[in-house]
Amino acid sequence: MSKEEYGGVKFKTVFVQKPWLHHPFLEELKKWCAVFHEKGLSPPYPGGSYGNLSFRTQNNSFIITGTSIGLKGNLDNTCFVEVTHCDVPQKNVYAKGFREPSSESFMHYIIYKNRPDIHAIFHGHHEPITQNAVVLGIPETIEKTSYGSVALAESVLKILDHHSFIVIKEHGFVSMAETMQQAGQQTLQYLQELKNVMDL
Repeated sequence: MSKEEYGGVKFKTVFVQKPWLHHPFLEELKKWCAVFHEKGLSPPYPGGSYGNLSFRTQNNSFIITGTSIGLKGNLDNTCFVEVTHCDVPQKNVYAKGFREPSSESFMHYIIYKNRPDIHAIFHGHHEPITQNAVVLGIPETIEKTSYGSVALAESVLKILDHHSFIVIKEHGFVSMAETMQQAGQQTLQYLQELKNVMDL
């Protein structure tokens, strides 16, 4: 996986409110952020981590990790943002919270919009999974795209279909499920499958 150097979000954030977020599922999201950190699924960079996790709140709205935070334990509610809408053509993201949402908010929005069965999206970065998509039987996007771009979101949409786990070419993976538990466990299962393949 060739990590593109992080240079901030590629959209304009329009804050519709700046409330302290409260949601009964936030504690579970924090737990999975810590798991992704501990398992090397969201490697750190100076000032943050590669990767972003979200869950659907209503319609196509979702709570997602904020940009430039380290996905680790002891995150507080200000580390999360609720995205209420995305105007993809205008590159505007409408949000509630205290910080800008993750740079991959377009991708999360497009998945939720096109897959009403999906209620949790975990996007991580793990080079062995990314490099072994074919061996693991994981669908992969056709061409390399820039992080945080509409092109990346559209490349995911092209292969989305009914899949629940995909690889973004030379970038990372996306685990999607009805619940956060399922999205997280699915990722851990692929980690174990990878270990089994590499031990052969």
